[in-house]
This record gives sequence, structure tokens and C-alpha cells, in this order.
Amino acid sequence: MWLGEKIELGPVQREYLPKYVEWLNDWEVSRFLKPGIPRGLTLEDEIAWFEQRGKDNSSLVFAILTLADNKLIGNCGLHHLDLKNRTAIFGIFIGDKDYWGKGYGTDSTRTLLRYAFEQLGLNRVELEVYDYNPRAVRAYEKAGFRRDGVRRQALYRDGEFYDIYLMGILRADWERLRGDSGRAVI
Repeated sequence: MWLGEKIELGPVQREYLPKYVEWLNDWEVSRFLKPGIPRGLTLEDEIAWFEQRGKDNSSLVFAILTLADNKLIGNCGLHHLDLKNRTAIFGIFIGDKDYWGKGYGTDSTRTLLRYAFEQLGLNRVELEVYDYNPRAVRAYEKAGFRRDGVRRQALYRDGEFYDIYLMGILRADWERLRGDSGRAVI
């Protein structure tokens, strides 16, 4: 497990799957996630994902649990791991809306970045975020991500076109942001 200031990252467990299905079927949660998560996700779909995940060496996914009461609030992961080029794509969702806007996403992001750079030895972590999600953009910037570019009107959702921001953080950026304690000091 990896500890942050408010959260710990732990293994995804089968008992968490019903909660993930509930969250991923909530429009307020899923509208911020990449297209491709089916509407009407079933427990069987999530079980299939869980079982396939163990065979997939290109992704590492962690449950996000609160330190205060060990409550499951979401998950985050590193996807498309390329250990040769030392890169990965970051993904996160806080499914429990009671924890939105309270720093749990930022802390989870910083904690997983610490794992990515210090444990895996990655050099770059990147992500995509939609322009209609300014809360996430702020959390990523607080964690040290910089905007690398924009894919203008690349997402069509709910009858409108939206920009997709490409963001990244390098190991060198991460190292500049660390204090003596090894924690990001942004």
C-alpha cells in the first residue's frame, strides 16, 4: 500500500466491484471518464474486467481508500505502461461524490505519481482531461502536471463538442517539486 496525506492506495478487491458498478453507472461520475465505458455497466462486466486485469501487464490499478476510516472512494491507475520508454497514462475517478472537491483526488494523484517515479522508475506520466472538468485540471496542476497541448473539439458528448487537454509530468518536474520529506510540496 502507498500512503498519502488523506488516502492510501491498495489492491482492488472483488468486494469493491458492486460499488464501482454503482459509480460507473452514475452519469455525474461517468461523464468525466473516457468514452468507452458502456452505459448500463453490469456486475458481470466489472467481474470480467477484474479477472482480465490480472493478465494485463500494461496497467496497474489501485483502490483509493480514506486514511480516516478506510472507506473506498474510487480508484486510480497507470495504463499503457511502457517500461522501455518509461511512460504511462494516468487515470483516476473519485466515485463517492461526498469526497469531491476536498483534496482526495489531488492526494491520490500525488501518491500514485510518487509510486510511478520512485518505485517504477518512470520518466513521464501523461493524461487527457476534458475542458468541462476544471476541478480535475486544477487537481492535476496542483500535483505538478503541465498542459502539453489541446485536441480542439475532439470529444462529442451530450450534443456538444469539447476540447481535450493533454497534460504531462516528467520525473525532473516531480523531483523539483519534492521537499526534503520526499512529498510533493506544491
